[in-house]
Amino acid sequence: MQPHPIRNNRGVALLITLTITAVLIPTVLEMNRRVRTTLSTTSASRDDVTLRYMASAGIHSAMALLAKDKIESRSDSLQEEWADSDAVNSMLQNLSFADGSLTLVIEDEMSKVQINALIDFPVGRTFNPSQMMLWDRFLRQMIPEDFRSEESNPDVIRNSTKDWLDSNDDDAITGLSGAESSYYQDLDPPYSPRNGPFVHLEELLLVKGYSPELLYGTEELPGMAKYLTVFGTKQTDQKNFTYEGKININTADLPVLSALLPVEYQDMAELMDQWRKEKAETTYMHDLSKTDWYQRIPGMADVEIEADLITTTSDVFRIICTAKLRNRQRTTIAVINRQPNAETGQWICHIVSWLER
Repeated sequence: MQPHPIRNNRGVALLITLTITAVLIPTVLEMNRRVRTTLSTTSASRDDVTLRYMASAGIHSAMALLAKDKIESRSDSLQEEWADSDAVNSMLQNLSFADGSLTLVIEDEMSKVQINALIDFPVGRTFNPSQMMLWDRFLRQMIPEDFRSEESNPDVIRNSTKDWLDSNDDDAITGLSGAESSYYQDLDPPYSPRNGPFVHLEELLLVKGYSPELLYGTEELPGMAKYLTVFGTKQTDQKNFTYEGKININTADLPVLSALLPVEYQDMAELMDQWRKEKAETTYMHDLSKTDWYQRIPGMADVEIEADLITTTSDVFRIICTAKLRNRQRTTIAVINRQPNAETGQWICHIVSWLER
């Protein structure tokens, strides 16, 4: 008769081996999973740190380029290196990263409409007349008649923006189309207007008349946000500052150029844009250092843009740097203010806003 397995030494050894194996296999597999997860997490963390430093290097390279530009040129325009994608890419070749790359875009914040200049800040109670007309022309371009409604039209948006900014809580000036505290307190949930300068563009979504579609655009609407800014202050004394709202006509996009022009001349914005970019082979043909350069364009000799609306210099820029490493990427957006060092007089760039995403 065959002996019972339990009483057989070889059978016992086999049973113990099978039992240990059954326990070890899941344990080893779980340990393997944890090790791979840890390695993956460590690798991702390492890449995130590397991407952050790569993007920072790109931002500071752009800052160096802008500081150099200020030394070499008294005006700022799309004719300069910082606005030339080929020149910027050439500069980035000096920054080499294994398995990684950088893309860099520099935008002039002074090419945009300054929201806070709509009122006479710091007094902050009435419209700035020239800015009011600029806003009127700008909004009528941005909001086609087919998309206007009782709550969202140029008059409502202009007046509601003014009411959000001003230090008064009185609708005597803007009338029914504006919005003071009583309007916002009746909303669900209720809130109060700032009655002061906008801090960021997203704040506009709290203001009567604005919507994400109007601010950021759709297939039918161009979107206002890319033409607006909250940056660019002018120090009036040690304690106070104001918003001039001057726009650099050398760098402004077409909708802003058009809004600067009197209504009867708005279609000449494209001529201005072409004039700014006109080249003879690789050399730009026209001098853009003075604010009246547009009057040299054939047919525009009699056109006048209000002097307190325009400039040809800028010291506030937005730098957008995207770092890519293997299958990951990080975009950093910095807004910088270019100013002379108080002690040395050398031009340097100060970071006033930093966003990573």
